[in-house]
Amino acid sequence: MSKTMRKKGKISLSKYFQVFKEGQKVQLMAESAVHKGMYRPRFYGKTGTVKGKQGNCYQVSIKDKNKEKLLVVHPTHLKKI
Repeated sequence: MSKTMRKKGKISLSKYFQVFKEGQKVQLMAESAVHKGMYRPRFYGKTGTVKGKQGNCYQVSIKDKNKEKLLVVHPTHLKKI
């Protein structure tokens, strides 16, 4: 979860306050500078759909092998597809 030398530093506010709609496809990309709302590292790079909002975070549904799982993820760790 470490960053390369050139990617270290403050993250942009637009990434921190991203807005997603219900049903939108997103990719889980962890931002190691923000610990709030981070998911388990085994789900890094997975693609899922936004099911709803829970506080400042989003509920993301992903498929893990045969089960469907619901993760609560902060928007800094999500990337639009």
